[in-house]
Amino acid sequence: MDKEFENEEMLEENCCCSSGRSSHHNEKTKKNLVSRLNRIEGQIRGIKGLIDKDTYCDDVITQISAAQAALNSVARILLEAHMKECVVERIQEGDMEVLDEVLVTIQKLMKK
Repeated sequence: MDKEFENEEMLEENCCCSSGRSSHHNEKTKKNLVSRLNRIEGQIRGIKGLIDKDTYCDDVITQISAAQAALNSVARILLEAHMKECVVERIQEGDMEVLDEVLVTIQKLMKK
């Protein structure tokens, strides 16, 4: 196998900063994120149930707000990990474009 291709393949498997743009969270972080997302998924199903039962609008809105806060929490965890790992790594490699990417990501998060 071509050595250059082999190195690119390894980068794509192990780094969120590669052209493949995948992440490499440790198992504890992945487990935490999946657990949070599973709870959020349950919250969403619960909200759908409230709608089906014609629950008072204010109560449904309260539950929607809780689900949004939980999603924001997941986003904060991901952003922190991204900045501490991927962004730092790319800056160390001389890739300053990553700063623009982070700013765009933060703008997207702040729209909500």
